[in-house]
Amino acid sequence: MTSWRETISEEAQNDLDSLLNAALTLAEQTLVKYGEFFPYGAGVTTDGQTALVATDPDLGDRPASDEVLAMLYDRARAQSEDWRAMAIVATVTIPEGDAVRVELEHREGAALLVLMPFSIDPETREVTTGDLSAGAAEPRVW
Repeated sequence: MTSWRETISEEAQNDLDSLLNAALTLAEQTLVKYGEFFPYGAGVTTDGQTALVATDPDLGDRPASDEVLAMLYDRARAQSEDWRAMAIVATVTIPEGDAVRVELEHREGAALLVLMPFSIDPETREVTTGDLSAGAAEPRVW
């Protein structure tokens, strides 16, 4: 079976690796500080810079995550010529508990879904993470 790494350039592999690292680092920091987060995006610009992507659905203090995700994907598609890679990050519930879900996509054609299980100690706010799992995803930006 062909690995996604065999189908894209080394630059694209590096873009996705660094983007995943940045996305998971921010997710973990935000979970430690607030215990939750709204979906957000991060991307690698055409000149190789990593930047956060957010959106304000103007739906109050606690908009539905699905609405925020839809707006993030709409924005990513509308601005796809400005990006080499994009990650959309949200929390989800999986059979084992909670997880950070990162959907990664590169304009060279790779689309991946990465899950990082986590738990938060309610007293100390310490975040414990589990092993990452990854698989192919459907392209949503390119």
